[in-house]
Amino acid sequence: MPSSTSTDGSTLISADEPDETWMADRQSSGINPEPNGASDPPMLLELGDGHVYRGYSFGATRSIAGELVFQTGMVGYPESITDPSYRGQILVVTFPLVGNYGVPSREIRDALLDGLPAYFEASQIHIAGLVVASYSGEEYSHHLATSSLGTWLKEQGVPAIYGLDTRLLTKKIREKGSMLGRLRHQSEQKTNSIVSNHAHSIDVINGALDHNQEPPFEAIDWFDPNTKNLVADGRPLRVLCVDVGLKYNQLRCLVRRGVEVLVVPWDYDFPKLAGQDYDGLFISNGPGDPAMLETTVRHLATALGENRTPIFAICLGHQLLARAAGARTIKMKFGNRGHNIPCTSSLTGKCYITSQNHGYAVDAMSLPAGWEELFVNANDGSNEGIRHAQRPFFSVQFHPESTPGPRDTEFLFDLFIQTIVRCAKSPKALLQPVEFDGGTLDGGDPIPLKVNVKKVLILGSGGLSIGQAGEFDYSGSQAIKALQQEGIYTILINPNIATIQTSKGLADKVYFLPVTRDSVTKIIKHERPDAIYVTFGGQTALQVGIQMKDEFAKLGVQVLGTPIDTIVTTEDRELFARSMEFIGEKCAKSASASSTEEALRVVESIGFPVIVRAAYALGGLGSGFAYDEKQLMELCNKAFAASPQVLIERSMKGWKEIEYEVVRDARDNCITVCNMENFDPLGIHTGDSIVVAPSQTLSDEDYNMLRTTAVNVIRHLGVVGECNIQYALNPFSKEYCIIEVNARLSRSSALASKATGYPLAFIAAKLGLGIPLNEISNSVTKVTCACFEPSLDYVVVKIPRWDLKKFTRVSTELNSSMKSVGEVMSIGRTFEEAIQKAIRSIDFHNFGFNDTSALMSIDNELQTPSDQRLFAIANAMHSGYSVDRIWEMTQIDKWFLHKLKGLSDFGKLMTTFNASTIPSGLMRRAKQLGFSDRQLARFWSSNELAVRRLRVEAGIHPFVKQIDTVAAEFPAFTNYLYLTYNGAEHDADFKDHGVMVLGSGVYRIGSSVEFDWCSVRAVRTLRDQGMKTVMVNYNPETVSTDYDEADRLYFETINLETVLDIYQLESSNGVIVSMGGQTPNNIALLLHQQNVRVLGTSPEMIDTAENRYKFSRMLDRILVDQPAWKELRSMEEATEFCEKVTYPVLVRPSYVLSGAAMNTVYSRHDLANYLQQAAEVSKDHPVVITKYIENAKEIEMDAVAHDGKMLGHFISEHVENAGVHSGDATLILPPQDLDPQTVARIEDATRKIGDALNVTGPFNIQFIAKDNEIKVIECNVRASRSFPFVSKVMGVDLIQMATKAIVGVPVQAYPAVSIPQDYVGVKVPQFSFTRLSGADPVLGVEMASTGEVACFGRDKYEAYIKALVSTGFKLPRQNILLSIGSFKDKMEMLPSIGKLHKLGYKLFATAGTADYLQEHNIPVKYLESLSNEQENQKSEYSLTQHLANNLIDLYINLPSSNRFRRPANYMSQGYRTRRMAVDYQTPLITNVKNAKLLIEALARHYDFEVQNIDYKTSHRTMVLPGLINVSAFVPGVADLGSDDLQAVTRASVAAGFTMIRVLPLGLHGSVTDARALMMAQQNRHQGVYCDYNFSVAATSSNAEQAGQVVADVGSLFIPFNHLSGNISKVAAITTHFAAWPDDKTMVTDAKTTDLASVLLLASLHGRKLHVSCVTTEDDIKLVALSKSKGLKVTCDVSAYALFLSQDDFPACPFLPSARDQKALWEHLSTIDIFSVGTLPYQIAQVVEPEAAKPAVGIADTLPLLFSAVSEGRLTIEDITVRLYDNPKDIFLLHDQAGTSVEVEIDRPYVLQAGEAWSPFVGKSMRGCVQRVMFQDKTACLDGEIMPDAPYGKDMSSHSKAPPTPDIRGLASPTLAARPDSAPDGRLSSFLSKPTSR
Repeated sequence: MPSSTSTDGSTLISADEPDETWMADRQSSGINPEPNGASDPPMLLELGDGHVYRGYSFGATRSIAGELVFQTGMVGYPESITDPSYRGQILVVTFPLVGNYGVPSREIRDALLDGLPAYFEASQIHIAGLVVASYSGEEYSHHLATSSLGTWLKEQGVPAIYGLDTRLLTKKIREKGSMLGRLRHQSEQKTNSIVSNHAHSIDVINGALDHNQEPPFEAIDWFDPNTKNLVADGRPLRVLCVDVGLKYNQLRCLVRRGVEVLVVPWDYDFPKLAGQDYDGLFISNGPGDPAMLETTVRHLATALGENRTPIFAICLGHQLLARAAGARTIKMKFGNRGHNIPCTSSLTGKCYITSQNHGYAVDAMSLPAGWEELFVNANDGSNEGIRHAQRPFFSVQFHPESTPGPRDTEFLFDLFIQTIVRCAKSPKALLQPVEFDGGTLDGGDPIPLKVNVKKVLILGSGGLSIGQAGEFDYSGSQAIKALQQEGIYTILINPNIATIQTSKGLADKVYFLPVTRDSVTKIIKHERPDAIYVTFGGQTALQVGIQMKDEFAKLGVQVLGTPIDTIVTTEDRELFARSMEFIGEKCAKSASASSTEEALRVVESIGFPVIVRAAYALGGLGSGFAYDEKQLMELCNKAFAASPQVLIERSMKGWKEIEYEVVRDARDNCITVCNMENFDPLGIHTGDSIVVAPSQTLSDEDYNMLRTTAVNVIRHLGVVGECNIQYALNPFSKEYCIIEVNARLSRSSALASKATGYPLAFIAAKLGLGIPLNEISNSVTKVTCACFEPSLDYVVVKIPRWDLKKFTRVSTELNSSMKSVGEVMSIGRTFEEAIQKAIRSIDFHNFGFNDTSALMSIDNELQTPSDQRLFAIANAMHSGYSVDRIWEMTQIDKWFLHKLKGLSDFGKLMTTFNASTIPSGLMRRAKQLGFSDRQLARFWSSNELAVRRLRVEAGIHPFVKQIDTVAAEFPAFTNYLYLTYNGAEHDADFKDHGVMVLGSGVYRIGSSVEFDWCSVRAVRTLRDQGMKTVMVNYNPETVSTDYDEADRLYFETINLETVLDIYQLESSNGVIVSMGGQTPNNIALLLHQQNVRVLGTSPEMIDTAENRYKFSRMLDRILVDQPAWKELRSMEEATEFCEKVTYPVLVRPSYVLSGAAMNTVYSRHDLANYLQQAAEVSKDHPVVITKYIENAKEIEMDAVAHDGKMLGHFISEHVENAGVHSGDATLILPPQDLDPQTVARIEDATRKIGDALNVTGPFNIQFIAKDNEIKVIECNVRASRSFPFVSKVMGVDLIQMATKAIVGVPVQAYPAVSIPQDYVGVKVPQFSFTRLSGADPVLGVEMASTGEVACFGRDKYEAYIKALVSTGFKLPRQNILLSIGSFKDKMEMLPSIGKLHKLGYKLFATAGTADYLQEHNIPVKYLESLSNEQENQKSEYSLTQHLANNLIDLYINLPSSNRFRRPANYMSQGYRTRRMAVDYQTPLITNVKNAKLLIEALARHYDFEVQNIDYKTSHRTMVLPGLINVSAFVPGVADLGSDDLQAVTRASVAAGFTMIRVLPLGLHGSVTDARALMMAQQNRHQGVYCDYNFSVAATSSNAEQAGQVVADVGSLFIPFNHLSGNISKVAAITTHFAAWPDDKTMVTDAKTTDLASVLLLASLHGRKLHVSCVTTEDDIKLVALSKSKGLKVTCDVSAYALFLSQDDFPACPFLPSARDQKALWEHLSTIDIFSVGTLPYQIAQVVEPEAAKPAVGIADTLPLLFSAVSEGRLTIEDITVRLYDNPKDIFLLHDQAGTSVEVEIDRPYVLQAGEAWSPFVGKSMRGCVQRVMFQDKTACLDGEIMPDAPYGKDMSSHSKAPPTPDIRGLASPTLAARPDSAPDGRLSSFLSKPTSR
């Protein structure tokens, strides 16, 4: 029969026989699974619309027909398929992995319901058929399981099919509605011999069979279950309720509550028994259309009418009750079938997560009088419950009995029973509705209001360290975005300069200061925020929050989100254990201890083994397992160094570790967003464990038992926002213990956010503001709310990344203290696909789950986990170890091990083929199991590109799927994507052709958050240019993997295969490889060779720079100096070269990051070993040996070029000499100690290298300088880790410049740099040696730091000491220990040590150092360090005891260079004491340059007060001089006792005006003589907040009186158009012109002819005249003409006149017309001053008479003017000249010392209603006055007058005109630097053009 193709790409065939064309096309469509084993025959799923899908049968061998529906639950398949509501339906389970935990016994009976099955919802399976994506077969794992799911389905005669794209089916049902379907079994079974040969345990999906000889599939008629009474078809059961399809758990819920229930079938006439034989009526759930059950409806109507008992109904029962009441029911498009559906109570507003399964709904619009909605679906608005307003009748659409699903609404059964009891006691209760506990929307308990805050302080986490990494950059960034969305001003404290969080454009203001109690207190006092968040900065922020718990209220700061008391409870182990005990929850048996002795005492009652945990510690710091007293003492000693308390807990090592991410709002809505299962059993810190989401081996009962506990615990603790709860679960029972609760955003939170697509941090920030969950929208679907629990139809695997090989002597054992430096996340439709992706993501060298050649003892690795454990499992399986044997040694769940065994076996199968013999079906299967092309090439002795060609020719391509949070149930507007081979269609189209940006991948030492910053800045720049973007990355901790950053996000591995797949799918316009560090750079050349358009520098040139040999040869060619070098060809040549140049030498591999395998070689003995290491990491590229130059200075150059021509550069200097890896170096910018000649040579070399490599984009060069000679160390043709530092310090975004250059967008070369005077930035590395047990904390050529921080200071010493404190370094109080190895270092340190002595520090030293210092007359106490200290050694001389007892505040240990080979097991005294210092938390310095810098910084005694240089803003911030309002209207100016002057000055200083000239005319009185002036002056006693200047008003007869007050006023005001006291004739003022002194200004508000006359008088008398409040075209032209004629005339215009006209307020004729306003703007040069004047007051009098208050209009002035600046109508200079310079000159005003106004110029905001009326409320504005300094004190902050604000003075008699000060910008890149802004004239060395020579 001919076939036809439909619009969605599937093929239509006839119902009786498959078409041959379709069979041939199945491979390319991806819908051709291969079975689990030879016994699984093919099966078809045919839909009513003609589409046919092919999979494999794993249930009964029969065909069926029914209605196709989907269900989005991730657990609970036994409960779902026995739910009677599914009767007659073919169920599609969206979660792809089904059957994992098998099926419990069908024989075990329920303890409550005697005779009924214990674990199911009915005694039989009710579904007609089952459709899944992947089926676990016989490899299930659960302690209750007795058989597989397939076995049970066969027992019950229910067919099932696996291997289909269930997401495709879900989308089809969603779009077209529920439809008919039929499962068609194959008439005869036929298998493929190839498939039969390989292991039965492998999940086979979309494999290949011989399609030409397949027999036909059975024919079966269509069947619509909704046309029949499905309740009557079911066998009536003896249950204790009205059974219309009862689930057994409903019975359990009733019986458990101690009631007796009568049994009636669905058609029984139950009303006749009401009130006699039963007291309450319950109608169960059931299947089908409620209209089919007319008998039940009729009986229910009778029961309602008679009202003899309460009635409660569920699901179908709910629909029947509604119909009985007279309402209608409707068929839904596809119904609601899931475990995560949010329903909002119409009574309380509270939202509940519910389990649902229905295709019909009650039409709420049809409810009759007396009935009301009880619950509403928060997603689609459909009805979820009803109740009678005067009777005890209620019903719900959802399933409060759950199973499967959450138990949040099981309380409804309690309500029902309580109502029955009440009605039984009193018949009057039958006339009352069911009573619900809790508040109501119209009464009862008050609903918490949204928190009203304007400014919020967020504490960051500081530098990245083990246990606290990039996840807090992500979560903090999300929180800031959420607050911005709410219009809140955000201030961040975070010294981590490398993060996006601290970048311009996110937080409004970022303080680069330590996150410590001291800094936070000072910043709160300086900024006066309304509120603070302490839950987005990891343990660092949390600790500060706890320390300041009692101070926040005094400081006027509200803590948002989780209360500090809750945090204290969760952090204090004993308090937490008690709190859990209070609510009956289970914690491990435990006790706290505050000393080692107490710990030994409490362990007696607990028993060994135990786990020791330090309280208030991050990432398990100070924790571990103790099996005896000796180990306990060792652990306690270390733990007490980090914490004042430890908790001793029973060890549950070997139990499963499960985590839930929980969210709760202020209204007590509580959801669990993600549950995760650790691959490793308890005993390994979760940060070091492989984690799988969602859990794979928990049953519905397990899952919801822990979920319910999580909700109960979080509610009890009072968490508001997000938190994480961790459990230990006994794998052999339901026993569990709560391990801990993290009442903050954690590492797991970031993982859960990325795993589910649910933005936890964003939501948590909103919840902290009091916004309820159900009022926040789901940003992915746009149509559902945030109060839901995400459904996943994929599996996520997280694997940690360790870098332990970088450290000498480090312990590789994994335990309860975290060691990993990063993590990867992968997404797949099967566990195998996901874990193989994750393994490859960890390291480029990993192929997947394969055996490796690494040397290891398999048994040791399995029994004692290390960073190599996963590879040990692979090696064990390859070596023949069974799953059971591995399980005994590891306790890893057998389900995971079976899956890995399947991969191992499949890998062996692959080695039996080669590229020419592999069947395409088996190749497809390999791809579906996650095998990469490179991996397959290894099996087949081929190469990656050959395998790719073979695969593409076979039509095997990946499919693109969305992460949408709802498993395709709702349409999603998401760009969050992943690739899978387990699919049949794409979720996305590919029309954007975006630019691909390759991210940095996993965080590791050398490639961390700084490259994520570069990637995100590149994407944002591209989007700003209107370009579509595609981000590729796989790191869950990053901002780049936040789906709102790029137009498309692919959460995928960055390797050749994946990037090519995405590039071709997207038809991308090009790929940017230069932003993500080394990972993308490594594949640049390979991409280029595959015709990928690599944007920026040519990959050939990248290769020239990365290949050490090519690069060194190029430098020789272009005559740029470098250390002597030699390519390694043979050991003999290497040895000869080293002897020639003399040792030491440096071994440098190619294409490596962070100095991997780079080593300094001091002797011939070490050479071979180090060369071997380098060759291992650089297998395909050359290794070069260079001469190592000692005692040289290292200098860093970061630059941007286009076609080899420089566009900009910055030079930073290292504090440490060359030999310390640049990533571990302390960087200073601007450089303070570089010779100009050195700078010029560096610039010249950079220009030559950029030109030779033809660089387009970013590049970084490292130089060494010695004796003014410079040499190149290396060049990275990509962004470097210092790019964020230099960009932020200098205020110029180099990545933005580089990105524009790369894509050919015009970019300004060498833009102006503006940095403050006396300003230095210092970057300091963050180390994590405390985590790395045994690691030697010394620095070398291989990088060891995990993060970095930077601070700013007036000099390098101040910046350094701030940055050092930011890393957690504690400054010494008294005792300093010195141990200096080399004589050279002793000499160099001597002056500094002398300084320490003079500063009063008590000095201790080891033998050689003490002798040297005493010889130089420095008193020092000698401490002895012996390898085996005698017990009788006095503690006063014991170095180790001093360290162990925390008696040393600072240890300066400067080791000698290890030039001679020592045995590997040799441990020097220096190493032992350094390690002790680390273990006991003693601050340690190991570098001579750092030591000198620190000592000098200590000697300078900095006060650490907050300065302007400490922060950066996202908006241009300027400090202006105090501004002047020359026309301040005070209505009661001459009214004795008026407080109008106070109101006006208060508003003025808040608006940035520190001086006002008071108009002498008020509303009812004027200052016209000495008496009136005295009354005006008396009003200052009310309190005046700025300086003020009085004038006197002219009248027709007061020339003499005015003359009497000349000395006490600033000017004479001649009124013609004021609100009162005006002069009617010009002639009347002639005497004033004669009498008023020449040196005092005359002011008039005359207009038109009056103005002309006054100007004439002024001309005749040769007087200066100022015209106030010009509003018309004629007047401004007249002033302009007068100026041109040489008249001494000036004028001011009210800001309101420039922005409001009669068009806006027709009732205000005093406003300019539109034409007048246009003329004012055209004559801007004529306007001398901007003023406030009387216009605002006049408008208020007309528009809002009650709002006409003294302060009106003052606050609007600056925002109006700065908004005009943003529109290009004014400049900042226009404003300052007219509000400061000109007013001072015209009115001869005095200088105001210590006065300034800090203004954010371009931050957009919407003007809110304030105390003073404004016509601009609701308008978008810019220009916000932040801080007003007056008399050297903060007078006003953010519009709020400070309590201690100084009072202003009457300056009317002062007439001193000072010189005008400069206006300075705060780090504003668009403002030119002042000539004196470069310290010592050194600015020319940064971002200036290179010096040509």
